[in-house]
Amino acid sequence: MTDGHGAGAAGADTTAGGDGGDGTPGAERLAGSDERGPRDGYGRVFAVAEFRAVFVAHALSLLGVVVSEIALTVLVYDLTGSPLLSALAFALGMLPYLVGGTLFAGVADRYPPRRVLVGCDLVCAGCAALMALPVTPVAGLLALRCLIAAVSPVFNGTRMATLTDVLGDGDLFVLGRSLLRMVSQSAVLVGFGLGGVLLTVVSPRGALVITLVTFLASALLLRAGTKRRPARGGERGSGGAGEGETALLRYSLAGAREVLGHRRMRALLLLLWAPPMFVVAPEALAAPYAEQIGVGTAGVGLLMCAMPVGTIAAEVYAGSALTPATRSRIVLPLAATTLLPLLAYVFAPGLAWALPALVLAGAGSAYTLGLDRWFVDAVPPELRGRAMTVHTAGLMTLQGVGMALAGLAAEFFAVSTVVAGAGALGTVCCLLLVREVRSTGRPGASALPNPETGADRYVTGG
Repeated sequence: MTDGHGAGAAGADTTAGGDGGDGTPGAERLAGSDERGPRDGYGRVFAVAEFRAVFVAHALSLLGVVVSEIALTVLVYDLTGSPLLSALAFALGMLPYLVGGTLFAGVADRYPPRRVLVGCDLVCAGCAALMALPVTPVAGLLALRCLIAAVSPVFNGTRMATLTDVLGDGDLFVLGRSLLRMVSQSAVLVGFGLGGVLLTVVSPRGALVITLVTFLASALLLRAGTKRRPARGGERGSGGAGEGETALLRYSLAGAREVLGHRRMRALLLLLWAPPMFVVAPEALAAPYAEQIGVGTAGVGLLMCAMPVGTIAAEVYAGSALTPATRSRIVLPLAATTLLPLLAYVFAPGLAWALPALVLAGAGSAYTLGLDRWFVDAVPPELRGRAMTVHTAGLMTLQGVGMALAGLAAEFFAVSTVVAGAGALGTVCCLLLVREVRSTGRPGASALPNPETGADRYVTGG
C-alpha cells in the first residue's frame, strides 16, 4: 500500500484539535495547505505507485469475495436444498465482523502492516482452496466462510491505516479512501451479475478456484508493490514471549476501549456508522417493495442499483471538483440530511419517484470524504490500525443489524412505512450525532486518556 510519494504526501497538514468555529476541525488549515496543491483530484492519487498496487489488489480481493459469496450460496443450496442454509452462507459474510474486528484488531498495529495484509490474503486463499475441495462438507463450508469474514476487518483496518503511510493523512488519504469505497460500490452494481454469468460456465467449486487465484494475486501485488514498514504500535502492548494470544487479545480490547472511550473518536465513528445502518433498509427490502408497487423482478434490480449509482456519482464529484475545505464544510449538513429522501417512501411511490429518492440518499454519502479526514486526524498514529479495524467491524455489523431490523419491522408494517420510518428515525439519530461532533470539535475536546498512566494527552493526528 505504499510508495515514495507517500513520504512527500505526509508533509501535508496533519494536525488536529482546533476547529473552524462550526465543529469542522482544521478547515482553515486545510485551506492553507491542501487547497494550494494541484486540483486534478484523483489523478494525484494514481500518481503514487504504491497506491496503484493497493488499488488493484483491492479490486482483485473484492472480486474474489463477490464470486465466493455467489458460488457458496449456490453450492450450499445444491448440497442441501435448504433456502435457510443458502441464505446463511451469504449472511455469514457479515456476522463475524464484530468478533474479528474486536478480538483481532491488535494485529493491525502489533505486526508490520505488509505482513498482516499478505497474511490475511493467504489465509483467505487457503479457505477458498478448502472450500473448492469436493470432500468439504456443508458445515466446513460455513465455518470457512466465517473465518474469511473474521479476517476481513483486520485486513480492511490495516489497509485503511496504511493508506496514511502511503498517501499521508491529508487530502490524498481522503481521495484514496474514496476510490477504494467506489470500487466496493461498483462491485454491487456489476459483481453479482458477472458472478451469475460465471456460474453458467463453471461449477460453484470451480468458481471458488477463481476466488483462490484472486486472493493469491492480491497477496503477490501487496508483497511486491508495497514497502516494508515497522509495526505501528511498536513494542507497546506486545507483552512477553509467553503471553501469546492472551497478550494480543488484551492489546486488541485495550485499543477498542481507547477508541470508543474517547469522546471525539466515538462521535466520529458513530456518525460514520449511523447513516449506513438506516440507509440499507430500502436495499434489504427491495424485493418485497417491488412486489408492493407491482414492478416485478426488473424493478428489484433497479431499486438495488439506484443507491450505489448516487454514491459513486457524488463521490466522484466531491473528490474531483470540491476543495478539501469545501468537503469539510459540507460534512455536517450532508450527514444530517442524507436520509431525508427516504421519507418519500411514506407515499409508497412507484419507480419514477423511488429511484430518484434512492439516488439522492446515496449521494448524501459524500459526507464521508470530509469525515474520513477528521477521523484520521483524531486518532494517534500508534492506534490507527486498531481504530480502523474497529471502524470496519462496526460499520459492517451495524449494516447487518439494520437489514435484520428492517426485515423484522416489515413483518408487521408495510415496506413503504418501514423505509420511511428508517429515514425519519435515522435522521433524528444523525442530528444528535452532528450536535455531538460539533461539540467535540471545540479546542481541548480531544484530550485522550492514556491507559498506561491515567494522564491526558492530546491527539495531533500524526
